[in-house]
Amino acid sequence: MTSPFPAPLITLTWTDHVTGTQGHLVVDRLVRGVSSGGLRMRKGCTLTEVAGLARGMTMKEALHFDPEDTGARYIPLGGAKGGIDCDPLDPAAYGVLVRFLRAMRPYVENVWTTGEDLGLSQDLVDRAAAEAGLVSTVQAVYPLLDDEAGARRRLADAFAVTVDGLGLDELAGGCGVAESVLTALDRAGLPHAGARVSLQGFGTMGGATARFLSRAGLTVVAIADVKGTIADPSGLDVEALLAARDAHGTVDRGALPKGCRELPADAWLATDAEVLVPAAVSYAVNTVNQASVRARWVVEAANMPVLPEAESLLADRGIAVLPDVVANSGTNAWWWWTLFGDIGADAEEAFGHIRHSMRTLVDRVLDRAAADGCTPRAAAHALAADRLPVMAERFGWYR
Repeated sequence: MTSPFPAPLITLTWTDHVTGTQGHLVVDRLVRGVSSGGLRMRKGCTLTEVAGLARGMTMKEALHFDPEDTGARYIPLGGAKGGIDCDPLDPAAYGVLVRFLRAMRPYVENVWTTGEDLGLSQDLVDRAAAEAGLVSTVQAVYPLLDDEAGARRRLADAFAVTVDGLGLDELAGGCGVAESVLTALDRAGLPHAGARVSLQGFGTMGGATARFLSRAGLTVVAIADVKGTIADPSGLDVEALLAARDAHGTVDRGALPKGCRELPADAWLATDAEVLVPAAVSYAVNTVNQASVRARWVVEAANMPVLPEAESLLADRGIAVLPDVVANSGTNAWWWWTLFGDIGADAEEAFGHIRHSMRTLVDRVLDRAAADGCTPRAAAHALAADRLPVMAERFGWYR
């Protein structure tokens, strides 16, 4: 039997002629000739990491494909990912980013739609893309649109929407992660009010997730950033912390609300909470530190934050990991729902669509896990594998 997850279609490594920095692009597969996946920048980023992220994007796209929904305008794409081995705070980082995008220009123009990921903001990616001579980081999808001008205007309008100081593009992903958490709580019969959550990362995804969970009644008891963990067992003032963070998600310690304690960086992991949300880096939970986890669920807002061996050990202790290909997939889907016209440039419409889609997806994955007696990640992979042949038959792909 042919594997539903064959080797990637395109794998390449680029070396910057100025700094010697390396960057990677992996196109896992193309659907309708196009792939989707963000661009990250972090010191130590490897080709293996980027390949894993690209495969995850293939599964995210497949999981948001509903063969029965014939009225949907958005039809999923293939999966891809880019990564640059560079500290985003390095003074040379922006120049590296521009040169990487200039080198990747033929791919961005034709097969790879991309956007912000770890270490990069969408504004920065867009500015660098323009300097590299690109029309847009998602221009490869334009030939698939019925009304390109209208679609581009709709997406631009959506990116201009703010809600209480945060952009809709930032909030979309956090809304999806939060709804994943709430669905897990509801299935377990636990009330939202008073349920405790600890997060690693307070940037785009972590900050938005914290806001939605706090407003849903959960108690955010710990948040970790690069300086350490900020904790308050009675509940952190999320809005005050959002107002005190910088563009990289680091909270100004001089502006901490009364009652906050400063703890070591890894203290978020051992916090007494029902839910842990790793929303920062890949490989955050390993076979050693997983022993500190006391939560009931780990909900992956970051990409690949829990190592497979650690996840197995957590499962042995009755701790479920809701995988990234499910929990954080709302960000990617929101882009395409908006661009293709399933939703407009309106926050409440976007949040409603995200909540309904994510709750349906999480329920489907957890139902499959219960039926098959497997982990949620294995169930998500199985569901994606079921859908990929249908996508191939209807739309075609290149492996």
